[in-house]
Order: sequence, then structure tokens, then C-alpha cells
Amino acid sequence: MQTFFLYARKSTDVEDKQVLSIDAQLSELREFAAREHLNVAAELIEKQSAKIPGRPIFNDMLARIEAGEADGILAWHPDRLARNSVDGGRIIYMLDTGIIKTLKFPRSWFENTPQGKLMLHSEFGFSKYYVDSLSENTKRGLREKVRRGECPCKAPLGYKNDYRVKRAIIDRERAPIVKEAFERYAAGNETLDSIRSFFAQRGIVSRTGHALMRATVSSMLSNPFYYGHFRYNGEIHAGKHEPLITKALFDQVDAVLNRRWRYSPSDLQRTAKPFLGLLHCASCGGAITAEVQKGHTYYRCTKKSRAIQWCNQPYTREEALDTEISTLLKPFTLRPDWADEMLQRLNEEKKKLAQSTSALAVQKRGEIEKINLRLQKLLDSFLDEVIDRDSYVTEKAKLMSQKKSLEEQKDRLMAGRADWLEPFQKWILTAKNAGEIADSTALDKKKVLALEVFGSNLVLDSKKARGYCLNPWSALVEPSLCFQMVRIAGLEPALRLFIAYMGICWCIE
Repeated sequence: MQTFFLYARKSTDVEDKQVLSIDAQLSELREFAAREHLNVAAELIEKQSAKIPGRPIFNDMLARIEAGEADGILAWHPDRLARNSVDGGRIIYMLDTGIIKTLKFPRSWFENTPQGKLMLHSEFGFSKYYVDSLSENTKRGLREKVRRGECPCKAPLGYKNDYRVKRAIIDRERAPIVKEAFERYAAGNETLDSIRSFFAQRGIVSRTGHALMRATVSSMLSNPFYYGHFRYNGEIHAGKHEPLITKALFDQVDAVLNRRWRYSPSDLQRTAKPFLGLLHCASCGGAITAEVQKGHTYYRCTKKSRAIQWCNQPYTREEALDTEISTLLKPFTLRPDWADEMLQRLNEEKKKLAQSTSALAVQKRGEIEKINLRLQKLLDSFLDEVIDRDSYVTEKAKLMSQKKSLEEQKDRLMAGRADWLEPFQKWILTAKNAGEIADSTALDKKKVLALEVFGSNLVLDSKKARGYCLNPWSALVEPSLCFQMVRIAGLEPALRLFIAYMGICWCIE
């Protein structure tokens, strides 16, 4: 009497998919075995796709048949045994060599004859054709979703997949946290580790309950999905989902990431040594480092200049350097009445500029149309095999980025805003609060303000901090040197001040 292995398979191990497939197969196979009086040596169940070779239980079953434990296989249908050419060919070869005596299927006829093997070969061929067609149909559907501007991938953090409408929507609970993370990192005062801690404090962790990995945070900060595009199959595509941030904010984050790709200091270092990166040595031009000795933080030259063999600049304590920085910052305070008048003028300027934005918006739309034409020509060149895929993908990403930036500029113009107004308003408010920051104990805020006022022009010389300021800060302390700033004959400089910003000259009395 021949002995069979009963083999049942479904294509996934996820419990909520094909959940009745295995039970239905086992019920029918057991009834068929009892009706045909077949001797079943073992029941083998596998939850894996047969699209590619390498199923462990299937391979073990064939090895056991070669060892003589059974003579044949009992399965619900030939497609349960193989949907690829390799496994189908192995079964037919084992039938040819007599290792497998016979196959039994409740829904298909088979005899170990040339005609029977031909029919079996046809069944395996149809099974493979079904899988290949399903794959092509799936890919075609994904390409159509991409053409419609729908990302066919899992929604990133801050979004969630709405299976009712088949698209990604903003997660109202987590989206504000993700947006704040972008804003924090763009300011330049955060690291990937501090962003990880920021997420963990707000309950956003990995599946295992640990803080997100640095690579996960870095990938999130560089994901174009958040400003309205998405990356699929190595290409950038325009999406129809609601952007979480602006392209300008994304570019700021990208600039910080590129600047820090070699090294990212820890939170402890930033907290303990706030003035790092602010000054350099006046003698040799070397960087200023810091170290903690006996409970105090000291700043000194690294003394690693190749141009000068020996640098004799002394140490200075953080408290003394704090006093020096505060003294340098105090003169850059804008009088409150001047600040209020300038803000008023700024609001008037906004109203005037709102009237001239239509022409600029038309210009931006023209530039966007030119980019659309370039994208079409680029696609035609790729389809005509004039350029290779790598060149196509690289150039397309550049054009898509330019297009997104132009679209945001057009939107800002249509809203009646100009690019220079917001930074100028920020400068006025910063200058108004400069004295308060200089007198405060917030060392991190002093460093940020000093970088805005002096840039990289601060040096440490004999325990003294000195340097020259940037425009337009020079207008507040050096009237003879500031840009587009003049004195009116017969009036004291303190009574009347002319200051220009981006070509707009205002008189403050």
C-alpha cells in the first residue's frame, strides 16, 4: 500500500489573511484520503509563498521522500506544490526517476504517465503564469497610484494610512510633534540624539519600547514626504497628500544634516560647554576648545595650528568669557521706540508689496511651466534611451526640488508676503531683546545671538573676546561704517537715524 505525505500550504503567515485556507485544505484532504483509503504518513503545513524556491518544509518533504519515508504527495491542487519553475521541475524529475510514485489531488486528475506529466507541467505553468500576471498587475496598479500622486508605501511618522480612502492622511496627534522636531533641528541647537530624546519624552518610541534609532531620525528628517513629495523606486514624485512642513524648512534641516554628517556632539557636551564653536584664537587662528577642571569650565586654544609652532594664549574661565560676551552684545540693542516704529513701517511695507505680487506670481508660474517642459523633455530622453536611468533619476530629483521651491515662493507671493520681510522682522525683534539676552544667564541664547551679530568673526585674545559685527548690526554701533546709513546735517546722530535693509531706506527719529 502506497504512503503519502499530506501537504497543505498558504502564502502568508499573517493570521488575518487566508485564515481559513489551511483548515479548508486539511478538511478536504482528510476526507479524500479516507474515501480513497490512502495511508497518510504525516501532515505537513507550510505558511510561505511558492513564488520562489527555498521553502524549508517543502524541501524537507522531498528529502524524506528520497529517503523512502513515503511514496507520493497528497495536496489540494498542484499550485500548492509549486508556483515556480525550479520546484515544479524537481517534482516532475522525481516522477521521471521513480522517486515519487504518484501525486493525488481532490480537484485535479493525475497519473504517472507521459500524458499525466504533460498535464502536470501545464498546471505548474499556469500557476507560474498566475503569479507573474499578479505581479505585473500589482506593479501596474502601483505605477498608476504614483501617477496620481499617491505614495504606495507605508505612511511615515506623523501620517497614517486611511484604508477607507486609500491614501495617507495627517496624524493629528503626532504631526505637531514631528513638525516641532523639524523646527528644533533646523535651528541648529539640536542633535539626532536630542531629537530621539524629544520623541521618547512624548511617547514616540520603537516597537520594542526603546528610543528611536539615530538612523531612523536621520531618515525621517531627510524624507521629502513631509513637504509634499515622495520617493518611490529611486525617483522623486509630486504627491497629493497634505504637506506637514514647508520646503524652506526642509532645506534648512537638510543643510544642518549635511553640515553635521561627520560629527554630532552629545547633549552633555553642548550643555556643559555652551561657547564651543563661537570663537577662535587671535594668535594662531586655531579653534577654541573647553575642558572641565575642578568643577569649572575653561576655554583655551587647541594649539594645533600648522602655521604657528607655539601659541601662548592663556586659559580663561567660562564666567569671565560670559562677561566678555555680554559686554560685546549690549551695544547691539535697538531702542524700543525705534523698534516699534520700524515694525509699524514694516507692516506698511507689507501692504504696499501685496499690490505688486501678482506680476511676480505670474513670473514664478512661468518658471514652473519651464521646469515642467524640462521634466517632459527629460522623460522623453530617458524613454528614447538618450540618457541612462541614473542620470534621469538624478536630474529629475533636482528639477522636482526646484519646482517645489518655486511653488512655495509663488504661494508666499500670492499671500502678500516677501522673502525679506520675515527675516527683517526677526532682526528687529532680536535687536530689541539683545540687551535683555546679554544680561541674562542663558549662555546658549547668548551664543546664538553672538553668532547672528558676529558670525565667525569673534576671537579670544589674552582672555578678552573681540571681533567685528556683521550687517545690519553695524548700523547700531558704527554709523560711519554701516551700509547705506547716513547722518543728516545739523542733527545729532542719536536723534535721527537712516537705516537700509534690502534696498529699503527708512528714517527713524
